[in-house]
Amino acid sequence: MKIAVAISPRDARPSAFVVFRDRLDVSIRKAASLGYDGVELALAHASEVDVPEVRRVLAGEGMRIAAVSTGRVFAEQRVWLTSPDGRVRRRAAEIVTSLIDVAADLGAPRVNIGRVRGPVGDGDSPRSAEGRFFEGIRGCADHGMERGVRIVLEPVNRYEIDYVNSVLPDGIDVIRRLGHPNVTLMPDVFHMNIEDASIAGSLVAAGALVGYVHLADSNRRAPGQGHIDFRAIIAALETIGYDDDVTVEILPLPSADEAATQAIRFLRSLIPRS
Repeated sequence: MKIAVAISPRDARPSAFVVFRDRLDVSIRKAASLGYDGVELALAHASEVDVPEVRRVLAGEGMRIAAVSTGRVFAEQRVWLTSPDGRVRRRAAEIVTSLIDVAADLGAPRVNIGRVRGPVGDGDSPRSAEGRFFEGIRGCADHGMERGVRIVLEPVNRYEIDYVNSVLPDGIDVIRRLGHPNVTLMPDVFHMNIEDASIAGSLVAAGALVGYVHLADSNRRAPGQGHIDFRAIIAALETIGYDDDVTVEILPLPSADEAATQAIRFLRSLIPRS
């Protein structure tokens, strides 16, 4: 497994769960110096990235982009795929599609769909909302297939959204009913600690559906700073044969540098650099 850390441009709002907010080249170099294998880019729109410059920095540092995440699209652009308003849905799909292009141009293997999938709104029916979501995500996933970028669906806890909260049963059920070959599951252990009866058990149940993983402790701080059993989580991932990126998505506490250092030191004790 490779270990990455979530970063964003300097102007990302405080609602973005990233460790480093700075120029992307600065954050990539800092992550490399700490011993990370890559970074995840939390973006609100494609224009935030100078693709040739980021590619140059990645090559120089021997780093990779593990994923492009879309949480800021929901939080800052205020668009989502379940919206009854067709204009909102189309704009959400346009932004996600543009981020798929950024991912492809940077060699990133995946784009995540978290809260940007949207909620089931007041007065809406779950079936109707899900139908709109399925239509939107299929279009994004089709484009991803053309560009060689997978879509990973992230279950998010009930306090942030009311649709697809757990890995087991919600995420597994939705992925199977959607049935798109380019959409897999993205467990985030912070959310799983709230929603899933057993983090390790749900990971094993998801098995080959797991396409990407976020790591944070129970308090959203660096792994090792709360009560989640990361040794059991890594063992579960090894059991299902997962050998891809795991990304640290944590609060920058007590400071960004300290949080990133705590995370990589702890995780390297469980995932030695190969």
